[in-house]
This record gives sequence, structure tokens and C-alpha cells, in this order.
Amino acid sequence: MGHVDVAAVGYTLPDGRPLLRDIGLRLGDGARVALVGPNGSGKTTLLRIVADELRPHEGSVSRSGGLGVMPQFIGTMGRDTAGAEPPTVRDLLVSVAPARIRDAARALEAAELAIMTVDDEPAQLAYAQALADWADVGGYEQETLWDVCTVAALGIPFEQAQWRGTDTLSGGEQKRLALEALLRGPDEVLLLDEPDNYLDVPAKRWLEEQLRASPKTILLISHDRELLAQAATRVATLEPGAAGSTLWVHPGSFATWHQAREERNARLEEARRRWDEEHAKLRELMLRYKAKAAYNADMASQYQAAQTRLRRFEEAGPPEAVAHEQRVRMRLRGGRTAKRAVICEDVELTGLMRPFDLEVWYGDRVAVLGSNGSGKSHFLRLLAAGGSDPEPEHRPVGDVVPAPVGHTGVARLGARVRPGWFAQTHDHPELRGRTLLEILHRGDEHRRGMPQQEAARVLDRYELARAGEQRFDSLSGGQQARVQILLLELSGATLLLLDEPTDNLDLHSAEALQAGLEAFEGTVLAVTHDRWFADSFDRFVVFGADGRVRETDGPVWEETRVDRAR
Repeated sequence: MGHVDVAAVGYTLPDGRPLLRDIGLRLGDGARVALVGPNGSGKTTLLRIVADELRPHEGSVSRSGGLGVMPQFIGTMGRDTAGAEPPTVRDLLVSVAPARIRDAARALEAAELAIMTVDDEPAQLAYAQALADWADVGGYEQETLWDVCTVAALGIPFEQAQWRGTDTLSGGEQKRLALEALLRGPDEVLLLDEPDNYLDVPAKRWLEEQLRASPKTILLISHDRELLAQAATRVATLEPGAAGSTLWVHPGSFATWHQAREERNARLEEARRRWDEEHAKLRELMLRYKAKAAYNADMASQYQAAQTRLRRFEEAGPPEAVAHEQRVRMRLRGGRTAKRAVICEDVELTGLMRPFDLEVWYGDRVAVLGSNGSGKSHFLRLLAAGGSDPEPEHRPVGDVVPAPVGHTGVARLGARVRPGWFAQTHDHPELRGRTLLEILHRGDEHRRGMPQQEAARVLDRYELARAGEQRFDSLSGGQQARVQILLLELSGATLLLLDEPTDNLDLHSAEALQAGLEAFEGTVLAVTHDRWFADSFDRFVVFGADGRVRETDGPVWEETRVDRAR
């Protein structure tokens, strides 16, 4: 059995800004608690503090039971290895295994490498010891568990899957594999940061069922309202403020959380109104006695008492303020293009989908649906590169050139169609190490540079003004997503290709994106597993389990894994 106790935790960012203030949270045995809050409020930071990856500047964290952690970007393993060999399926499973398994696996890997390069007696003895240690910690039993996980997540046994690079798996396949290992593993406490990101809808439903049935103590971050309503028994909310985010806990499910938050805010407003009224009365009383004491020495004691009472009242401080409400305003512009924005003729994505034809007209809003690994992201990446043989005008906006996509047939873009790509993995090496103000000030080939004051105003529209001096790679996943959308807004793209854009966005930001897309004068294709977001589209293209691409009248969520050799 496991528990987590967070006591009066505070954390300050490297630039000196307070992020978390006086955070208290207790998770008892078997609790399933959802951690919610706006992007940048400190959810991932709090999870890292609980996982002992960060040390709090104030307060403490205590735990019992083994700890399993799923990082937010686990679905991106293998996509940013800078020329190095991508991690393997075995590496992914080792990364979420209990600590004793991780240490023994890495020692065994080092010993195997040594014996392949040296093969002397010390290397052989070290290898024999590593094998013995692997057996002692239960490594072979763990491999049996991993076999169950790879069959469930990938449809193939561990022996066949273990040396595959994670770059050959979709984000959803990586997530499902890690979740299988964590939920079936021995750790009693699980910290899950956006576990539903990259999952298709059948996999999300599977996750909801597994979370409900699990006896483990679970703290999870998610922005999927249906998953939260189905899986969480309590909701812990981070409310950002000038002195750092504070936390309160709703003891019920997410279905009643919105009403509970409205009632709490109403109580806070009333308490603050009463405090202000009492403060004004005490101050008025103090000033009255001060005036009387100026000409009547007998009033000095009353004046001093009034001063003391006012000082103590002010030192106690006002009640908690109502949290600042986000007001993200996205002004996606676009522009006129040819009537036929996208034309696909007999296009076959190599090894993925059978040949298909598709025409997308100017102004269409097309949701691309289907299971993980079916080729949806490959299709968007093909269009993001300008199609099969792009003209200069079809070059993608931004500094990232999408990787080539193997295909036959022809995919081409219409006149004046300039693709803008939202990458599911937030993979933007050209932005790393640069602050948001630097990125906007410098500009790029398609986007003019901005003076600092104008850049600050633009960031404020996206609720990113306070993060202006932060580096892109230090932002939360939701903040990175908002930066990507902002750069698309400024780029002049007339075709938006959005790969799971709402995965990391909080609810308010997702609603702002929907409003921005409704006002966008251009064409939109979006890969999504967000059931709420998909309802705002008018066309639906499904990548089917049978390998065929077809158009449907409405969203289709029941497509299973594509039947192909693996």
C-alpha cells in the first residue's frame, strides 16, 4: 500500500518568480486524485517534486510504497536523439520499471557492451555478476511481465519487440506500452503526467477502466474532461497567483468540480468584501482617535489600542484572493487561396494506408481520425512539407522542415496555400535555449521581428507575458503548445495542419483555439482524439483498421489497430 503527503511545499523558479506556495496534499491508500489547473501553474513541477526529481524550496514530501512515474513527454522518445541511436522498446520499459530493476538493467547493459568490446577475464566476471544481479532483483520475472505488456500494447512478444527503436512507434503506442508496464507493475504509487496524450479513443476508454479498477494510489494530470470524470475520485486544483500557485481539493468527482469551484470563488469574494469593509472600519476608527489624541492627551491610550488592533488585523492578512481567470485570445488570420487547397490522387503512405483520393476545399475544417499507428501524423507531415513535389510557394512556414514521408501517388497543394504545422511532439530545436521575447524579437524568414513592447503585448494575449523571459524548453507542455499556435498566427499560414493540438492545452486554452479556428480565413486539417474538439469540425476523414481511408458523416471512434505485419 502506498501514500503521499505534501506539506507546505513552496517552489521558486530560477528567475526568482514564485511558482508554488504553501502546497498541502495528502493521497491515502488507493486514492485516485486528478491534479488540474491552467498551463504554467506548476502541475508538472509539483509532480516532479513528489517524485524527488526536484527539491522544494520550502516544505517537505513523504511517501510510502514503490513509486512509478510517467513523464509528460514519454510519447516522444526517439524523436530528438541528435544523431544518436534512438532508445529501444527495452529502454522505454526499463525507464518506467522499479529502481532496482532499472539499476540492474543498466549494469547488465554496460557489462554486455564491455564483453563485446574487450572480452577479457575481468569483463567476463563482471558480466557473470551482472547476470546474477539481474536474476536476484527479479529481472527475468520482469521480462515475463514486459512480454505481457508488449503483446497488449503492440501485438508482438517482448523478444520480438525489445530491440525496436522507439522512433518506429507512434506516440500513442509508446504511451500505451508505458501505461501497461506501470499499471501491471509492483509500484504502489503512480504519478501520471498527461497519460492520455497521444492515445486514441479506444485506448483512452481502456485507461479509464484501468484507473477505476486499480488498487494503486494515483496522482494524474489530464485535460481530458471525460477521462477525469470517469477516473478521478478527488480533484486537486492549482490556482495561480502573484505570490505563486495555491492548491485546494474538491472531495468529489470532476463532474461536480465546476460547480464547486464557482461556489468556492463566491465564498472567497464574499470573505474579501467583508475583510475590506472591516479594514476600512478599523482604519477609520484609528484615524478618528488620532485626531482626538492630537488635542486630548486622555485619548492617547485609545489611539494606541486602535493602532494595535489595525496592525494585527493587517498582519493576519486578507483571505485568499479569487484566482485570476485566463483570457487567451488567438487571432489566427489566414488568407484566400485556390478553391482546392489539398489534392491527393492515388496516395499510398508506404506500409501504412492503401491508396486513396481526397480533395479538401478552401475553408474546410477536416478532422483526421483513426487508431494510433495508422499513418495520420505521416499524412499531415507530407502536407506540411508541401506535398509530393512542392513549389516554392508551398514551402512550410517556420524554421522546421518536416522529415520526408515515404509514399506513392501525388499529394499537392493549391495556389497560395502555405502550410503551417503544429507538431504533436513540440519538437522545435530552433527554439530551444531562447526566451519567448528573443524568439519574437528576432523573427524568421516568414515572420517579422517585433520590438519588445509589441512582443510583450502579443504574449499577454496568450497569457504568456509572465513567461516572456523563460526559455522555450523550460515551459510547460501547454505553454509550448500556445507558443506554437502563436507562431502560426504570426507566420501567414493559410493551411493549418494541427497534430493533436489540444493534448497539452488546458480547457480554457482549448476553447480559445476553437474560437480562433472558427475565425481563421483558411483551411484546417487536424489529427485529434479529443472527442469534444472534434465536434467543432465539419468533415471527418477516417484512417480505418482495414487500411482504407474513407470519409464519414460524423466522428468515428471505434477504429481498432490497423491489421498489418509488425
